[in-house]
Amino acid sequence: MTTFEVWAPTASGVDVDLPDGARPLRPSGRSGWWVLDAPDARHGTRYAFRVDGGDRLPDPRSVWLPDGVHAAAAVYEHDRFDWSDLGWEGRALEGGVMYELHVGTFSRVGTFDGVVSHLDHLVDLGVSHVELMPVAAWDGSRGWGYDGAAPWSVHQPYGGPDGLKRLVDACHDRGLAVVLDVVYNHLGPSGNYLSRFGPYFHDAYHTPWGQAVNLDGSGSDEVRAYVVDNAVSWLRDFHLDGLRLDAVHALHDERAMHLLEQLSVAVDDLADELVRPLLLIAESDVNDPRVVTQRGSWGLGVTAQWSDDFHHALHALLSGEGQGYYADFAADPWAALARTLTGAFFHDGAWSSFRGRSHGRPVDVESLPGWRFLGYLQNHDQVGNRALGDRLSATLSPGLLACGAALVLTSPFTPMLFMGEEWGAGTPWQYFTSYPDTGLGRAVSDGRVREFGEHGWAADEVPDPQDPATFERSKLDWDEPLRERHARLLDWYRELVRLRARSHELTDPWLGQVQVAYDADARWLVVHRGGLRVVCNLADEPQAVPLDEEPVRVVLAWDGAAAEAGALLLGATSVALVDTSAVESAPA
Repeated sequence: MTTFEVWAPTASGVDVDLPDGARPLRPSGRSGWWVLDAPDARHGTRYAFRVDGGDRLPDPRSVWLPDGVHAAAAVYEHDRFDWSDLGWEGRALEGGVMYELHVGTFSRVGTFDGVVSHLDHLVDLGVSHVELMPVAAWDGSRGWGYDGAAPWSVHQPYGGPDGLKRLVDACHDRGLAVVLDVVYNHLGPSGNYLSRFGPYFHDAYHTPWGQAVNLDGSGSDEVRAYVVDNAVSWLRDFHLDGLRLDAVHALHDERAMHLLEQLSVAVDDLADELVRPLLLIAESDVNDPRVVTQRGSWGLGVTAQWSDDFHHALHALLSGEGQGYYADFAADPWAALARTLTGAFFHDGAWSSFRGRSHGRPVDVESLPGWRFLGYLQNHDQVGNRALGDRLSATLSPGLLACGAALVLTSPFTPMLFMGEEWGAGTPWQYFTSYPDTGLGRAVSDGRVREFGEHGWAADEVPDPQDPATFERSKLDWDEPLRERHARLLDWYRELVRLRARSHELTDPWLGQVQVAYDADARWLVVHRGGLRVVCNLADEPQAVPLDEEPVRVVLAWDGAAAEAGALLLGATSVALVDTSAVESAPA
């Protein structure tokens, strides 16, 4: 038995087109909902809705669009999949290490099964959580996923819903939790038919990427239910361990209970039902600690959020870049990094020259643990939104990359790595699309050239998003980790992750316990994590970095280090971790 249901509150009639013809739905007991029981519709049966006799439209809640976002949906029976993870107990975020990847470029084949083929690499690296960039169906085969047009459906070129389940099952078999990036602030420009069914969008609000979802206007009860039910479905039906919520600052919501709080209630209830931890991780640009404050303390109850301020400070320090939103951090990157390591936010009510106003509010470091903030050296945005999609490995020395890795993986935050970062991937990660609509594709390509042309880039220097070669260039080269230069950095990442896992000092989440000393002129920095010290020499010459504690035992070092009275001798652009406590920590 298949029950077809759809919300179309202003329709006078709704039909479902099945292989043997159209059948009318009847009004259900819920306002605006239409329903039909179809005993002969089985797994794989194609169907489409017609509202008031109009065009054939895919089901807004279909999880399977095997023929693309403009075509009929297919009935999908979740119970057909044979899970092997029934003993999976989940993994909490505290103490974990996140790894962000894009399914289409992580492997040569660019599918969920392609990701499975490299999972042993992630296990060996020591990460605990895998974060998948969006997989909700969009128009075309290639893309970042943030222009999804069908929020419930799994992108068919990746392997569809069964493929995603195989990947999650394989991750759980290896002890890896899986977090999925989802986009609830807007939909993509092609294949979005929600407005044909009801008031899913708000005419008064717009996001930088399109019309805003209707979260607080007339009819928004059902729109919010659409979002919350979708989140629950990913976690329950696909056995996912968490969701990363894209750009929550673009969720225009003036209701007394914000959508984020409503989501956190629903996810916590499901976690209680499943008896395993479930995560919500926000991308937020407002620097408001209430996002990750518990609901009982007047927060929104989200588990964690990305910390761009930490990234910007670290990037400015290592690269010397100071354009755009890096300007405030580049003015004094040493102080900026110290401020974020001890307080999470740099803009905590301080002036933002990029915004032309003060921004953010302080974090209460006595009540909010650092693990609620994700810290990273690179991510998809900070690489892919550059004109050439160039990674830090394209411009920084191996020593500076090693320093950056050490500062991220010894931070009080939950570290997050971007795919390939761990071996200093030589492949870029560029912005790519594949819109079949040539007019839309041309507009995207021209917009990219225009955007970077304002910053001095010539038109022929900016990769064309619609060119398949842009996508191919962005795929990881899995031969690189076998080469000496890349293998050395990979070993460094592995050692740092292992040290973090066995060192209570590095998983101490309290920002108030972190101390940072630095000398901007001499270009050295020391981060205090309990009895451990992270000692960085960013100068181009070897030097002795002063330490105020003894004894000193070198735990890890990039280019070797030697302790002498009151100092640590380090090579140029190098880093070492030393133990200054009387009780030995993990062996080197």
